Amino acid sequence: MKSSPLIPVILCGGSGTRLWPLSREGYPKQFLRLLGQESLLQQTVQRVQSIKGIDAPLLVSGEAYRFIAAEQLREIGVENADMLLEPMRRNTAPAIAAAAIHALNAHDDPLLLVLASDHAIKDQEAFRIAVDSAVQAATSGDLVTFGIHPQSPETGYGYIRAAASTEAGQAQHVLEFVEKPNLALAEKYVESGNYYWNSGMFLFRASRFLEELELHAPDVLRACRQAVVQAKKDTDFIRLDSAAYQQSPDIAIDYAVMEKTDRAAMVALDAGWSDIGSWASLWDVADKDQDNNAVRGDALLQDCQDCMVHGTNRLVTAVGLRNIAIIETADALLVMNTDQAQDTKKLVSQLLKSERPEATQHRQVFRPWGSYDSIGNGERFQVKRIIVKPGAKLSLQMHHHRAEHWVVVSGTAKITNGDQEYLLSENQSTYIPIGVVHSLENPGKIPLELIEIQSGGYLGEDDIVRLEDRYGRT
Repeated sequence: MKSSPLIPVILCGGSGTRLWPLSREGYPKQFLRLLGQESLLQQTVQRVQSIKGIDAPLLVSGEAYRFIAAEQLREIGVENADMLLEPMRRNTAPAIAAAAIHALNAHDDPLLLVLASDHAIKDQEAFRIAVDSAVQAATSGDLVTFGIHPQSPETGYGYIRAAASTEAGQAQHVLEFVEKPNLALAEKYVESGNYYWNSGMFLFRASRFLEELELHAPDVLRACRQAVVQAKKDTDFIRLDSAAYQQSPDIAIDYAVMEKTDRAAMVALDAGWSDIGSWASLWDVADKDQDNNAVRGDALLQDCQDCMVHGTNRLVTAVGLRNIAIIETADALLVMNTDQAQDTKKLVSQLLKSERPEATQHRQVFRPWGSYDSIGNGERFQVKRIIVKPGAKLSLQMHHHRAEHWVVVSGTAKITNGDQEYLLSENQSTYIPIGVVHSLENPGKIPLELIEIQSGGYLGEDDIVRLEDRYGRT
């Protein structure tokens, strides 16, 4: 009998703020390179590639992240992934439901390995063995979750209470899901030996999940079925229908299905797992020096212990610190006691109330054609460093309120300036007057770098009238 394909469903639409200022809504943590040369998303995809019977990944993402996710997959040589685009966030139950419906339409009742895109797992072999055990249980009709052996009485996780296993490594029947406890209760859970951290990873057959969804959350299933039926193909993406998807309740898979089904099973996982939910938890899984400091970037520490230092743009120095996190970016600096790492979210809330752009956007902004970095600004002017990928092109556009000067630093630029079209190379420049239709393209094989000087009465990004765009942006 031919075995069912195993499809990794990777949820990468989150916009976590607990790792601010590095993780922001415009560029959240799943795309950051926190633990090595690859991003957390790339590590997640690479982690499953060695699993027996694994198929091409299916990503569920948001509109804002589609090009970032696609580019990061391309960087690691993954060209065959499908990507469903959520028109708005509706939590994990609808996201997984849409993925299950899509996968069931394309395959013969596949198994789905549902993963977050921003977790860390150190022991790849232990993870593979746990997945093999989960496959066996899911093949028989169980809905399997992965429970993490608790290392401490953590109050930031939900817990799973499972029946004692008759055989090591085998699936255990789930007795109950427990909300995040207080410290005293968490200590009792750890002492009992029957409670596990809820990892938020799952494995089940697509048809079985949809059967349980129809039984326990039929409104979610109804909305998602319609959203998939009316979905539109857009280049390499599949856009779920907005009107239909919006009708789905905003609900997590635990509440919608896992806490209600009588077929919930759990496979215990002891593989160095972390959801990297704070700077303190990143410190837990990061490599450390002889003084137990986790350091990334250009940093010099003297008489410091148990610190987390992450620098991105300049030298970071520290003297005589204990249990302190220092996180430096081009436009913000965070210094805090790691015991209060969970309070970062409160800080971001204050920034949002103050309408500070640093709350959601980095100075460097990524676009499907490359990126730009706002390196200077003042009254009636702004300076940007623009990088255009080989073969990429900015939209044909015009501005009502600003003129632009472009100076090529390296590479070759193909310029559309009104009714003229010409090439510029290193140290050459051009001027785009207000109201003139223009475009910029990199016809070469190396990145194009240029400096853009904007001048005018209004320099906001919403002063862009796109006339043509190969990436389908409006």
